[in-house]
Amino acid sequence: MAAKPIWAVGRRKTSVARARISAGSGKITVNQKDVTEYIKNGEHLVRRALEPLFTLDARDKYDILLNVSGGGVVGQVGAIRHAVARALVAFNEAFKPALKKEGFLTRDNRMVERKKYGLRKARRGTQFSKR
Repeated sequence: MAAKPIWAVGRRKTSVARARISAGSGKITVNQKDVTEYIKNGEHLVRRALEPLFTLDARDKYDILLNVSGGGVVGQVGAIRHAVARALVAFNEAFKPALKKEGFLTRDNRMVERKKYGLRKARRGTQFSKR
């Protein structure tokens, strides 16, 4: 177990989350706001963001300070989940097998495909007119 705070980075789409974890009472802050105040789109997104803590049954054992930027709500939730999982592993290496089994340590690299010239979107072309 580490005594000093540990930093970890998580990413999803274009969102980046930096997590600072330390032993504490379970206070989770995102961009200087409480996690439920920051993620207002539903309790299921808050639960998804904190899934690594629920998996380890450690919701009230760690204080987590998060800085999140870029992307939308769902991308930021994914980045938070990735950052929290990586921070927990850095804090205690014994958590790695359980978190890896659930897939929390894998970076979800799916991103929006870039638009190509001559097309309307990434793959969508213009409508063909016979006459």
